[in-house]
Amino acid sequence: MPCLLLFGAIGMGKTRIVQKFLRDNRSSFDEITGTTRVPVAAIQMPPTPWERDFYEELFDRTRHRLAGRHEFHSAAPSIPHRSPAVESTDADHRRDHSMLAGTFREQRIFLNSIRFLANDLSLPLACVGTHEAKQALMTDQQLADRFEACELPAWQDDAAFAQLLASFASVLPLRRPSELRDPKLQKRIFSLTEGVMVRVCRLLEEAALRGIETSRERIDMESITTT
Repeated sequence: MPCLLLFGAIGMGKTRIVQKFLRDNRSSFDEITGTTRVPVAAIQMPPTPWERDFYEELFDRTRHRLAGRHEFHSAAPSIPHRSPAVESTDADHRRDHSMLAGTFREQRIFLNSIRFLANDLSLPLACVGTHEAKQALMTDQQLADRFEACELPAWQDDAAFAQLLASFASVLPLRRPSELRDPKLQKRIFSLTEGVMVRVCRLLEEAALRGIETSRERIDMESITTT
């Protein structure tokens, strides 16, 4: 199955992308069969590269429960086939390289678990994390060949960034139009945020609040400068 690795710096919105994907693919209950269909399972990588922790999290998110403490190798085939899985590692930067902190044997076992889901169970996987997540996953050549790595880079001071600011201007709860299309203001915002999405959001939120508090009801150079 085709697999994807989405990686980028912290604060670029990777978790938001995963959350939207989950909203668009919600679980549903079948009253006829009495079962819950989980089209997408989103999990966080465990803090240590232990196979047991990985499968416990996966089984929990797919509504599966294991009786007893037997080996997970025998239980893994009961994971629903052809159910996409999203592995989110963006919540904690340290988890991206937790696998690299394990022993060589632990790393190989953990990578084999991921390869098992993609190969034997034919599950399309989307792994999300920082550049350390790419380093961890690409240590296995078979997984490196299977996963298409896609970087989510920081914004640049260009037309795309201008369009991003314009989209913010259209939804801000301010009574007067903001000056976010002003090239000088755009450069100011970019210099303060370095194009990192979460910084842009926080800066504009603070500027909008200041605009309301000062009764200017807009974002302009003054509200950005004093934020």
